[in-house]
Amino acid sequence: MRAAKLSAIALAIPLFALAGSASAAGCIKGAVAGGVAGHYAGHHAVIGAVGGCVVGHHLAKKHAQEQAAAKAQAAQLQAQPGNVQ
Repeated sequence: MRAAKLSAIALAIPLFALAGSASAAGCIKGAVAGGVAGHYAGHHAVIGAVGGCVVGHHLAKKHAQEQAAAKAQAAQLQAQPGNVQ
C-alpha cells in the first residue's frame, strides 16, 4: 500500500511541475457557492463545486469581456475629434 502511494506521488509531481499557472478567475467563488449548494441539495458537494467552478469561470470571463468592450468604447469616444473634456 505504501509503495502504491509513493508511486502515485512520484508520478504526480512531474505533472504538477508541467502544469504551469492556470487562470482560475471566478472558479474559487463559484466552487465554494456550488459546493455549499450541492451539500444542501443531497450531499453532492463535489459535483456542486465542479459545476460552480465552471459557471463562475464563465461569468468572470463574460464580465472581463464586457469591461474590455466598455474600456475600448470609452477610449474610442475620447479619441474622436471635437470631444473636449
